[in-house]
Amino acid sequence: MTGPAPLPVRPDVTVESDETVWNGRFALQRIKFRQRRFDGTMSGLRTWELWRRGRAAALLPYDPVSDTVVLIEQFRLPALAAGLDPVMIEVPAGLCDPGEDPATTLLRETEEEVGLVPRRLLPIGDFLLSPGGSDERVALYLGEVSAPKADADGIAGTAGLAEENEDIRISVRPAGRAIADALDGKLPNVITTLALLWLGARHDAVRRAWSTP
Repeated sequence: MTGPAPLPVRPDVTVESDETVWNGRFALQRIKFRQRRFDGTMSGLRTWELWRRGRAAALLPYDPVSDTVVLIEQFRLPALAAGLDPVMIEVPAGLCDPGEDPATTLLRETEEEVGLVPRRLLPIGDFLLSPGGSDERVALYLGEVSAPKADADGIAGTAGLAEENEDIRISVRPAGRAIADALDGKLPNVITTLALLWLGARHDAVRRAWSTP
């Protein structure tokens, strides 16, 4: 198994040592470095653990006709460790294969996780999830879809890859209600909240544009 890619070279960062302490599915490095401070001097020696997860992509599926969003619910062990409800409300997302374009990733993940293929995509932004500990960077998009039929509770079935033991529940929610939940801080998943807040800020314009033949 190959190790992680070296850090990009910058004149204001001096790496003193770089040790890969774990190289499983994702590498964990212990890096000792100095960086140039705001006053122009170099810092003292600093030691950080860096979890190398790499590129990812996520999509908020939005149906402008029914004015609904399609979200997923699934178990997350780190949420349990953080003292939260481990069943999180999320948007379809996944890690990019090596060299893969994020748009290709999110199309694959959206089909696998909610059974939908977006008709068009609108980029929201590119975000670092945990800058204090990981290099995971997520390309976030809005995607136009036709929401699946749901029951009275908004549940539209289950999905997930059996070989990965995925257990995903598909949830269709009115966009206004989902945006209100994000504004009220009810969705601790940061990418889900960010996507819904963006949709809330652009909702009328996006719905008008996507409702036009």
